[in-house]
Amino acid sequence: MPESAAVSPPHAAAPAEEKKDYVRALFCTVSQRYDLVNSLLSLLLDRCWRWRTVRLLRDFPAGSVLDLCAGTMPLSLELTRQAEKRTVLAIDFCEAMLRTGVSRLPDDGRRQRIFPVCGDSEDIPAPDNTFCACTVGFGVRNLARTGQGLAEMRRVLRPGGRLLILELSRPRNRLVRPLYHCYLHHLLPRIAGLCSGHREAYEYLARSVAAFYEPEELLAMLRESGFRHVERRKLSLGIVSIYIGHKPHSAEPTP
Repeated sequence: MPESAAVSPPHAAAPAEEKKDYVRALFCTVSQRYDLVNSLLSLLLDRCWRWRTVRLLRDFPAGSVLDLCAGTMPLSLELTRQAEKRTVLAIDFCEAMLRTGVSRLPDDGRRQRIFPVCGDSEDIPAPDNTFCACTVGFGVRNLARTGQGLAEMRRVLRPGGRLLILELSRPRNRLVRPLYHCYLHHLLPRIAGLCSGHREAYEYLARSVAAFYEPEELLAMLRESGFRHVERRKLSLGIVSIYIGHKPHSAEPTP
């Protein structure tokens, strides 16, 4: 899709495939400046958030990790930076994002341990019980069928494997919440529009955050999908959350 092409948002009750096509087209338009704009908008906190997420896998120093909704693969890079024996399968449904990420992979050994694949997170192209861990960085909001995506994540994890979802959330603090709302819905689209030339993509981001599940709802969905020891860790006054779930060992009953 040409970068200058207009993208029409889907109707609220639109079919899942229409949402996928819409989100994929948006990411195609911003792929070249996506990392730069995100770092500017987060005041470089996005790097800290990824570091904190990957640290939760320090007891999985080796093996294969699945990075879903990988985009330009910043989380894949952090996964391989923190563990020299770790390999990553990076899946995203937007080929333009992956191609941008591939062009920027450093030539320091991590390039050989990251394997980008264009694929659907709701139909993961991998066998059952493959990965020791699965990460999703700021991508669960973009799934058209969240429950199906979570079920797929559980399917491809090995027994005892860990799921980490890093996602934007709505702070509940009465002082922080209105400031965050103003930033998200008014300042962010304007700033990002000037930096990227594609304001619509960041207006979508604001809408998707506002419409996303409350933390308790997402935690309940994780449990319903068969994950155990589910928890949420708040970062940066609650504007970002890490959701954690574990696939039970075969001997453990599924809740």
